Amino acid sequence: MNRLKNTITALSHEFGTADYVRGGGGNTSVKNADTLWVKPSGATLGGMRPEDFVPMSRRKLAELYTCTPPADPAAREAMVKKIMTGAVLGGHGGRPSVEAQLHDSFEATYIVHTHPTFVTGLLAAAAGASACRGMFPEALWLDYADPGYTLSMACRKAMEEYADAHGHQPDTVFLQNHGVFIAGDNPDDIRRIYQRIMDALAGAYAEAGIPTDPAIGPRPLAARVETVSAMLREAMGAAAAHVRAAGSFDVAEGPISPDHIVYSGSFSLGGEPTAEALSAFREKHGRAPRVVATAEGVFGIGATERQAAMALEFAEDGALVRRLAEAFGGVRYMDENAWRFIESWEGEAYRARVAFGDQ
Repeated sequence: MNRLKNTITALSHEFGTADYVRGGGGNTSVKNADTLWVKPSGATLGGMRPEDFVPMSRRKLAELYTCTPPADPAAREAMVKKIMTGAVLGGHGGRPSVEAQLHDSFEATYIVHTHPTFVTGLLAAAAGASACRGMFPEALWLDYADPGYTLSMACRKAMEEYADAHGHQPDTVFLQNHGVFIAGDNPDDIRRIYQRIMDALAGAYAEAGIPTDPAIGPRPLAARVETVSAMLREAMGAAAAHVRAAGSFDVAEGPISPDHIVYSGSFSLGGEPTAEALSAFREKHGRAPRVVATAEGVFGIGATERQAAMALEFAEDGALVRRLAEAFGGVRYMDENAWRFIESWEGEAYRARVAFGDQ
C-alpha cells in the first residue's frame, strides 16, 4: 500500500506542473483489488502527500454502476454524493474527486488525469475529434458530457465497447472540452504516453505555424490599473477587493472547459467596466465577471489575491487555447447546457472553495 501511494504521489508531483494542470485541476489515483486511493477534490496535484489520498471501498463505489438515478439533476447529484461519501474508508476527512467513479472504471493500477493546454487546444477545437482519431488512433475520444456521474457512466460504457472491440481497455481517453485520462500498471508507461501526446501536438502546432504563447501586450500603466481597479471596487465592492492586470490579449469569447469556468468564469466583460456595463453583464449572465478585457489590458478580479490571480491566469490560458485550436479548425466553446451545469453544480463550487482556501 505504501509503495502504491508513494508512486502515485510522485506521479502527481510530476504532472502537477503548469504544463499539465493549473489551479486545483486534474486528479490522480491508484488502486488494488479492494481500495481506490484518489486525490481529494480541489487539492493541487503538486501539493499532494501520500496521506492526502482519499481511500474508497471499490465495492461500495460500485453501487453507482447499478443504481437508478433520479431524473432531476439536483436529486441525482445528491444521491451520487451520498454513495461517494459512504464509500470513503477509515474516517478520512477529504472529499474524493468527483471523478473517482471514472478512475475506478479503469482496470489499470495508476491513473493520471490532467488538462494540458496543448491537449485542450485539440479537445476544444471544431475538428478536434477527427484530428484526434488521426493522430492517436489507439485512443478513445469521448464527446462532451457533464463531469461527475454523467461523464463517468458515459466513459464506462464507451470503455466497455472499446474493450469488446479491441480485447482490452484503452490506456488513453480524450474528453472533449475537458482533459485526458492516462492509465497504466507501470508509471513509466504513463510517462511514455504523455510524452508521445505532447510531442505530437507540439509538432502539429509547429506544422500549422501556430505560436504556442498567448501573445500578451505590455502591461497597462500603473495609473490605468488603479483607475480600472477603482471602477471595479466601486461597482462590485468586496468581490473586487483584488485586481490583477496584464497586457491586452485575445480573451476567449466563451467557456472552454470546466476549469476555465471555475476559475475565470464562462464569459468575460469586454470594454470599460462602468457601473452600467457591469449591471448589464449581471443581467445577461446572472453573475459578475471575473475577467475584464479593455483596450489597454486584461484584468482578473477576486475577493482575494489568489482568486484574482487565478482568474487572470486562466484567462491567459484560454487565450492560448483559442490560438492553438486554430490548428484544428478553430475553437469550439461549450454549449449553454454544459456551462450552465458547471456554474450551478455543487461539486464544482466545492472544488473552487477548496482551491481558493475557503474550505
